[in-house]
Amino acid sequence: MKCEHCTRKECSKKTKTDDQENASVDVPSLALENGEKCDTSQHKVLVVSVCPQSLPYFAAKFRLSVTDASRRLCGFLKSLGVHYVFDTTIAADFSVLESQKEFVRRFRQHSEEEPALPMLTSACPGWVRYAERVLGHPVTPHLCTAKSPQQIMGSLVKDYFARRQNLSPDKIFHVIVAPCYDRKLEALREDVPTALHGSRGADCVLTSGEVVQIMEQSDLVVKDAAVDTLFGGLKEEEVRRHDGASSDGYLVHVFRHAAKQLFDEDVGEVTYRTLRNKDFQEVTLEKNGEVLLRFAAAYGFRNIQNVVLKLKKGRFPYHFVEVLACAGGCLNGRGQAQAEDGRADKALLRQMEGKYADVPVRPPETSAHVQELYREWLDGADSPRVREALHTVYQGPGLPAASRDIKW
Repeated sequence: MKCEHCTRKECSKKTKTDDQENASVDVPSLALENGEKCDTSQHKVLVVSVCPQSLPYFAAKFRLSVTDASRRLCGFLKSLGVHYVFDTTIAADFSVLESQKEFVRRFRQHSEEEPALPMLTSACPGWVRYAERVLGHPVTPHLCTAKSPQQIMGSLVKDYFARRQNLSPDKIFHVIVAPCYDRKLEALREDVPTALHGSRGADCVLTSGEVVQIMEQSDLVVKDAAVDTLFGGLKEEEVRRHDGASSDGYLVHVFRHAAKQLFDEDVGEVTYRTLRNKDFQEVTLEKNGEVLLRFAAAYGFRNIQNVVLKLKKGRFPYHFVEVLACAGGCLNGRGQAQAEDGRADKALLRQMEGKYADVPVRPPETSAHVQELYREWLDGADSPRVREALHTVYQGPGLPAASRDIKW
């Protein structure tokens, strides 16, 4: 008889790919060879969480809208035996909201003697890894302590969702679908418990391109399915995004929040000014000829190195910088936007940008589900549990050699 948490007609078996062997991550196969008996101790609830910047890639590949592509992807994953498919936008909501609060706090505490600014975003694992492993002080104290959406999604799945399902965290196998390979390294960070109760938040990460390869090799008949939510039988009716051209929009949302909280200024459309190149842009809030806020977006390591150099020299004019390792932002992640020759697929990127722009924007402050989770999961927006579940600490250079890693 089929167990409630089996993936197919028989129980799932643990296998390892070569890369995952190096990472010491067990991946349940989606079917057993004939004749093997079901071992109930090995049952896993399979959960897949999809990053919003991956969806435009599937939309471009399938020639569908982003919402329809999410349904096609969900239906395919369910046909493989995945039990739940989530959108990580709700985790990004938390990350942005906590970043907003932290910036306002840093701005008010900042002084020449104890500088708390600039604040550098921490959602990009490639950038954070570079800052921790190579730069150290004086850069890491400026990293925002809010966890990335992937880390927060791990906590949501392995803690909040697990308790709702009456499951222990180790009975859930959580897969992240993401646009870049650095998310794999983020999942292997030993020093950051991305979920509560000591369970790793993400057990496996697949890039969008890897998932498409699996889909192209499959002969399964797929029926579209609505994406699940963390809240019982509710389904995601339509994909929503944050107000960012190719990322989760930290700069825009933090800028508007800070303008209102610090200067009582309501900001509508945010105007970017391109400086050194299209991946280094500036946004300012000015009043009576005085610059009140100066924010920047720095994408790609060429621009990151320029930011770091100015920061180390003490000649840094910005209060806040949205930092992303990939030139062009998250949509241009190497796990989905590369041509066969290894270069960026510019035509595909333009398609993805158009698909992403068509997705309706929902500010994180307006999410009723996020407010519900603050109350029910975290005991309020300012409770000690918020610090535990939504914030992290950073290491400096010289991590132990035994720390697990992958070279891509």
